[in-house]
Amino acid sequence: MIILLGVVVFLFAFASSRNASRNLTKPNVKFIGENNLFITNETVSKLLIQNYGGVQNMPKETLVLNVLENALKSNPMVKTAEVYVAVNGTLNAEVEQKTPIARISTNASYYIDEEGSYMPLSKNYSARVPLVTGYVEKNNLKNVYKIALKIRNDEFLKKHVFEIHQDINKKLFLKLRKCDFLVQLGDDNFLDKKINNLKAFYKINQKDKTLNNYSKVNLQFENQVICTKI
Repeated sequence: MIILLGVVVFLFAFASSRNASRNLTKPNVKFIGENNLFITNETVSKLLIQNYGGVQNMPKETLVLNVLENALKSNPMVKTAEVYVAVNGTLNAEVEQKTPIARISTNASYYIDEEGSYMPLSKNYSARVPLVTGYVEKNNLKNVYKIALKIRNDEFLKKHVFEIHQDINKKLFLKLRKCDFLVQLGDDNFLDKKINNLKAFYKINQKDKTLNNYSKVNLQFENQVICTKI
């Protein structure tokens, strides 16, 4: 039993020593979530290598994985990141990108992600999301985010709304595809009620083929739909 125990301890120590001294190979990057890549495999690999000065030839025991994870999370397009090393020495990174829900198009251009945060545009892929125009401050996206999230989660709005406009007084407007009228939401109070009123108006006038008879549909009053004819 003593001999057997000694052999086990020796083999464990030998394996641990070899495993610790094994050099890391080229990073293996896996994206989880959406298939559209705003940040590329090459960019992630470059971040890993830059933040640990030549990861490819570094012994595993000297690698601090938290440092690499934080380096990836510092990229404004990355939502979460997990870095780990396989037994064979492969450095693996699982990356989840942020998901844009609207694109600001004012004096600056960037996305708002699903958590209401700033997300830069990407040279690799352009998301098909509603445009946001008018007066928008990067540090005050609350109103725009609320309506953008509503559009993302509502099939009718997702299909028809292509632009959100916010005026200097923070009043919100919508533009719909194949419609000439402007939808005036006002503030974001009673938003569900206003959207239901819009759906009812749209359904009735689509059936009567009179959608293009109006220049403005005012929904800012909770229980009323005020229409301005052309």
